[in-house]
Amino acid sequence: MAHLTTPKMRIRFAQRPRPSLRLSGWSLGVLLIALLISTPLLSVLLSAFFYAGEGSTSEVWQHLASTVLPSYIFNSLGLMIGVGLGVLVLGVSTAWLVTMCRFPGSRLFEWALLLPLAAPSYLLAYTYTDFLEYFGPVQTGLRTLFGWESANDYWFPDVRSLPGAIVLFSLVLYPYVYMLARVAFQEQSLCTLEASRSLGCNPWRSFRIVALPLARPAIAAGTALALMETLNDFGTVQYFSVPTFTTGIYRTWFGMGERLAATQLASVLLLFIAVLIVLERFSRRQARYYQGSGSQPSLSQFQLGGVRAIAALLACTLPILLGLLLPAALLAGMTLRNWQKSLNREFLDLASHSLILAGVTAGLGIMLALILAYGARLQPGPGVRFGVQVAALGYAVPGAVIAVGILVPVGRLDNAIANLAQQWFGVSTGLLLSGTVAALVFAYLVRFLAIAISTVQAGLTKIRPTLDDASRCLGNTPTQTLTQVHAPLLSGSLLTAAVLVFVDVMKELPATMVIRPFNFDTLAVRVFQYASDERLVDAAAPALAILVVGIVPVILLSYRITRSRRYADLD
Repeated sequence: MAHLTTPKMRIRFAQRPRPSLRLSGWSLGVLLIALLISTPLLSVLLSAFFYAGEGSTSEVWQHLASTVLPSYIFNSLGLMIGVGLGVLVLGVSTAWLVTMCRFPGSRLFEWALLLPLAAPSYLLAYTYTDFLEYFGPVQTGLRTLFGWESANDYWFPDVRSLPGAIVLFSLVLYPYVYMLARVAFQEQSLCTLEASRSLGCNPWRSFRIVALPLARPAIAAGTALALMETLNDFGTVQYFSVPTFTTGIYRTWFGMGERLAATQLASVLLLFIAVLIVLERFSRRQARYYQGSGSQPSLSQFQLGGVRAIAALLACTLPILLGLLLPAALLAGMTLRNWQKSLNREFLDLASHSLILAGVTAGLGIMLALILAYGARLQPGPGVRFGVQVAALGYAVPGAVIAVGILVPVGRLDNAIANLAQQWFGVSTGLLLSGTVAALVFAYLVRFLAIAISTVQAGLTKIRPTLDDASRCLGNTPTQTLTQVHAPLLSGSLLTAAVLVFVDVMKELPATMVIRPFNFDTLAVRVFQYASDERLVDAAAPALAILVVGIVPVILLSYRITRSRRYADLD
């Protein structure tokens, strides 16, 4: 009997358990969270389809389509093409230089090139407008130096334009491409590159025909992220008077009072995002890129000297200087010159609002992300995996779309509650959910939960499944296993996820502008309001606070990437 059953028992214990079709409590929780997070997206799509032909809404949409919609499409496409080219040039070139070349400061630039990611684009827009305008220090200095008397004597580019917005977006968003391209270049097989050199390829030809195609999936993913952030922006394009879908949604909702027409604009913007995702996937169609695994020697780097070293140094210095150091210095100077006026009680109130919103969202975000990631680990069936993917879609959806998708169903729910309360109890409840902190926090969760999910999932993949089996053998339930085994091991990932969500909430502008409660402004909203009123000196202190808070996680991320690379080199 033992002889006959032992082999079967060994085979049975060696196999991993198959995903069960039965929904456990964790799986049900994953699906419910996914349904809740997807509500704004479903609301936008349903409103666009079911109310497209409704009387006044149809007339408003026809008016928008014949007047401003072409400019929204043209400017959005222009931004996408220009920013795509800009981040590709800056991100790929700097990633290749710091990975494959040695020149003065190359080790420093490995992490410093990520720092502009901390600066929201609208901060650069306000700062550079004040710096480069007619009465700014640059043009004033030029007139003094060359004896020019008016703008008729010389030509100077207008920063508040579509090309100006493209340049600023490129300076802020190129780190997405740089980060992923650099990792891809580092992981490429030394034998492949050395083989191309032995066949007579010079460094430029090896980069063009070998390294660049191998890194294409990472570069495409980084470019897609940068373009999604471009379409999400509101502050920069609004300040530069470049009409896009985000500004159109805001104007249609608040300026014209047409929420359904704004919903239809949001659905068109969603179409842009969907096309962008499809193109990113299509760029990698049926392509397979295999790298050598295991221990291998480090990539041999080119030692640059003379003019080449100077050119590489300038190529890596200018993005950092223009994308972070110069705007930060200008903001710090304005804040210090007017610190008694800027650092007042109002600034403290704005900072407390931003910190409360960011702290609450970060706490709820890591809790929901932990439920989603751990539920997918316990029951990795197709339904649960699909639920996690749906919950992570929010990061690809612009904040203005999420705001519209929340306000429409919440407004209807408030009206239904008010009508019932009036009929049953004769009491007027007003708006209970619309324009509240709860609605705003929900919008942040929809937008940034994907960041927490990806970070927590990355941490869970490093925990061996045998630890789960050992904990269950000791009689622990899945919840006890999570709290006693996984949570301590995930402390670093949970902290990273909380910090990333915290900083993104501090910078978020479009959703905050639309959903925030009355008289509950944040640092980002007040910076936009001051800048719109041309009160850039008053906007300096809150803008600098946002910038300082954003630098912290970028430095931590840079440090972790550099440290992991050093450990890999030691192996």
